Amino acid sequence: MGVCGFIKASGDRCRAQAMRESQWCYVHNPDLGEKRRRNNSKGGKRGGRGRPQAEIADVKRRLSDLADAVLEGEQDKGAAAVVSQVLNVYLRAVSVELKVKEVLDLEARLEELEALLERRDEGGRRWG
Repeated sequence: MGVCGFIKASGDRCRAQAMRESQWCYVHNPDLGEKRRRNNSKGGKRGGRGRPQAEIADVKRRLSDLADAVLEGEQDKGAAAVVSQVLNVYLRAVSVELKVKEVLDLEARLEELEALLERRDEGGRRWG
């Protein structure tokens, strides 16, 4: 395998290894532009890893405020108990949502790897 054939604006050649049966590396291969765009946009579509943390921090703040209000006599204990139960259900839903997204992401990555292995096997190259 050779070096990527892409010439940078500076006139220097890309030093990355070219992909098998191509003169380009993954980043500069024009046939993979759509795939790169899809992969690069996944983070935004998933909502990022920060969103669940922000939601959890918000629930923690609300529970803390609720506890303070009960202790200061500003909030009825029965109503506070129900609110805390609802917030706990909400936290569980956020947790399940995050796990589902992780599983879907892993499934997609596994399918890509399986397809890659299948293409390699068809080309007469076998692992091992």
